[in-house]
Amino acid sequence: MSISSYRPQYPRPQFVRTEWQNLNGEWDFRFDDGNVGEEERWYDGLETDVKIRVPFVYETKASGIGEAEFHPYVWYQRSFALPAEAAGKKVLLRFQAVDYVAKVWVNGEFVGKHEGGYAAFELDITRYAAPQGDNRIVVKVEDSDDAAQPRGKQRWRKDNFGCWYVQTTGIWQTVWLECVSKEHLQSVKITPELDTNSVRFDYRLSEGCEEAQLTLTTAITMDGELIKRTSIDVDRSELAAGVELISDKREWRVETWSPDNPKLYEVEFSLRDSSGAVLDTVQSYFGMRKVSIQKGKVLLNNMPIYQRLILDQGYWTDSHLTPPSEEALLDDIDNILAMGYNGVRKHQKIEDPRFLYWCDVKGVLVWSEMAAAYEFNDRAVDRFTREWLDIVQQQYNHPCIVTWVPFNESWGIGNVFVDRKQQRFTEAIYHLTKAIDPYRPVIVNDGWEHTVSDIITLHDYEESGDAFRRRYADKNAIVANEIAYSVTKYAMAQGYEYRGQPILISEFGGIAFKSEEGWGYGNQVDSEEAFLKRFADITQAIKDTDYICGYCYTQVSDVQQEVNGLLTEDRRPKLPLERIRAINLA
Repeated sequence: MSISSYRPQYPRPQFVRTEWQNLNGEWDFRFDDGNVGEEERWYDGLETDVKIRVPFVYETKASGIGEAEFHPYVWYQRSFALPAEAAGKKVLLRFQAVDYVAKVWVNGEFVGKHEGGYAAFELDITRYAAPQGDNRIVVKVEDSDDAAQPRGKQRWRKDNFGCWYVQTTGIWQTVWLECVSKEHLQSVKITPELDTNSVRFDYRLSEGCEEAQLTLTTAITMDGELIKRTSIDVDRSELAAGVELISDKREWRVETWSPDNPKLYEVEFSLRDSSGAVLDTVQSYFGMRKVSIQKGKVLLNNMPIYQRLILDQGYWTDSHLTPPSEEALLDDIDNILAMGYNGVRKHQKIEDPRFLYWCDVKGVLVWSEMAAAYEFNDRAVDRFTREWLDIVQQQYNHPCIVTWVPFNESWGIGNVFVDRKQQRFTEAIYHLTKAIDPYRPVIVNDGWEHTVSDIITLHDYEESGDAFRRRYADKNAIVANEIAYSVTKYAMAQGYEYRGQPILISEFGGIAFKSEEGWGYGNQVDSEEAFLKRFADITQAIKDTDYICGYCYTQVSDVQQEVNGLLTEDRRPKLPLERIRAINLA
C-alpha cells in the first residue's frame, strides 16, 4: 500500500527529507482584539498564561480553547533548539497553512510575512536563529470577515448560516523546521508524458548552485528495483531532464496509475559536489497517467473513465478544517472507497498534502477546488490569483488530482452570467492555470454559468429520477440555455457557447434524515429504506442519461448545521456502506 519514501506525519510527502523537526504541540497564545501587540512589541516576548495546541485553531475544541467568537488578531509563541547537524546549514521555517496573514519574528527579529489561508510557505531564518540554546518564534496572525478574502466555507457573519460554518483563524496545519545545505533542491516539477512513455523533471535549485560544480542525480525505482538513473552537471539554477521509462524489469514495461491499479514510481534526487559528497537528498514519487478530453468524454490514460465522485468538505467535529490525525484522513478515504466511489471533489478547501498522498497511493481521483471569496473587486482578484497559482504549483505533482476547480457556483463572481469584467477574470484564471499545467482540465465555473470551461458541470438537487430524466432528455436545450436546468440557472454564461465538452452532474443528492436540527436538500426522509430508494432513483437517472459522463454526490459527512452526509460528522455511517456501494456500482 505504502511506498518506501513515506515518513509518517511528515507534512509534505511529495518532497521528503529524512531530517526535520515538528513544531506542532503546545504554544503560548494571546488574543489581541485592540491590535496593540506590534506597538507594544509582543514579539520580544509574549506575556500570557494561555496555551494552544497547534495546529488546531482557537475556535476548535482540539486546540484546548474552543471559542467560536471571531478575533481578528491572535499571537503565538514557542521555543525551539536547533539540532547539532544544523551547523553550517540553512534553517528553513515552514508553515503548511496559516489563515490569513502571518507575520513571523525569531528572537525578536522580523523575518517575513505571508498572505493567504490555504497555501504553504517557508521563511529562511538562518541569520536569526542561534545555533545553540533556545530560540523563540513569535507569530502574529491577522484575519478578517472581509468577503473579498478567499475563505471557502468560513462564515463572515457572527453566526453560522446556510452552508457557511465557524471561521478558521490562525495556524491550522503543521509548522516545522528543515535544515538544508547552502546548495540544495528547492523544488522539482514532475510531469508524466504517457504517450512517449517518459517523465519530465523541472528542477529548481538554490542560488549559487550553478557556480559550485555540482552534479544532480535522479534515480527512479519501483518496488525497490532500479528502473532508470540519470545525472546532470549543474550549470544553472533551473534545469530540466526527460527520462524514458520503458524497462524490461517490469511486466508491462511501463506501469500506469489508475484507480484500479495505482502504481507509483519512486524517485530520489541527490545533489553532490565535485568530490562526490552528498549535499542534499530528496525523495518523491510520481504516477504515469494522462488526463485528456475527447468527443465529450474524460479520458484517463487514453480510455474513457466514468467518474463516481463524492463531495468532501473535510470538516471534523472537534478540529474543523484540520484533520485530527493522519488516521482520520485514511478512514475517510477508506469509507469513500467502501461506498463505491472512485474519487472526491474536495470542496472549498485545499486539503492537507497527506490526504493527497493517500489518494495517490489508494487510487482516488481528486478534483482540487479553490476556497472562494464572495465579493468581486480589485483586492479579491489580486488575493485570489496569487494564492491560486501558488496552490496549483504546490499540488501539481500529485497524480490523484485530475481536475482543477478555481470557481464554484459563481461565488465571488456573482454577475459572471453577464458581466464581461468578471468573465475576463475567469478567463485569466483559466489561462494562467493552463500556463502552469496544460495537462489537466480546468472548470470555470462549477455548477452553472460556464465561460471557458473544459468540462460543463451542473448542480441539480432534483429528488425524482423521472423528473431528472425529463429535464435532461434534450441535451441541446441544456447547453444552449434554452432552459434553466436548475430552476434559475443556465449552463453557459452569456457570450459563450457549448463546444462539445464533457458534461457531469457535479452536485446532487444531499439527502437528510428527518431531524430537529440542521438541513439537507429537498424533503427529508424518515427511514433508511426511503433514503436508499431516493438515492438509487436519482443516481440511476444520472447513469441512464447517456451524454452525462460522471457525477458527484453531496456529501461524505455532515458539517455542523448541514446534515446531508452519508456519514455523521464524527464519521458514523448512517446506512450500510455496502448498500451505497451496490447502487453506485450497479
